[in-house]
Amino acid sequence: MDQDIERTLFHEQTILSRLDELAAQITLDYADRELTVIAVLNGSIFFMADLLRRIQRPLSLDCISVSSYHGGTESSGTVTFDQTSLPEVNGRHVLILDDILDTGRTLHAICARLNAEAHPASVRICVLLRKNKQRDEEMEADYSGFDISDEFVVGYGLDYQERYRNLPYIGVLKREIFTA
Repeated sequence: MDQDIERTLFHEQTILSRLDELAAQITLDYADRELTVIAVLNGSIFFMADLLRRIQRPLSLDCISVSSYHGGTESSGTVTFDQTSLPEVNGRHVLILDDILDTGRTLHAICARLNAEAHPASVRICVLLRKNKQRDEEMEADYSGFDISDEFVVGYGLDYQERYRNLPYIGVLKREIFTA
């Protein structure tokens, strides 16, 4: 898999060090509130596991399966919820964890549906990566691990056609891999 990577953006230790900082800030921000985390599957699994072990607060965890890429490198424009019901978060303070903020469509759809149907007390967003680009939906993250340019990245949970998630670092996928 390493041979398919054009260049490494963030090594494992750099990622883990940044997660220490994010967790400290989240712990501080939720010091007087009970936290409910909703992780967006499948991309956020590695991020979720490593971040949550660092948060020094009691929390509850749920997951939601949502997709908009459907195997390609560009958002399809359609957000698909893979389950019919949402986690029970009525009156709770929710932190949504996702791997990447790109077009904003997926996180916008999740927040809109949560607020309309599940009635949380608050919703904040934490992403591992935030692309520096114009978004299709107005959406920003409250917490972000790293800002990146508009490149196709894999590793540490991020995938291309369900491959590369298990790389311990984040790298730019060679263009010929996804344009062949």
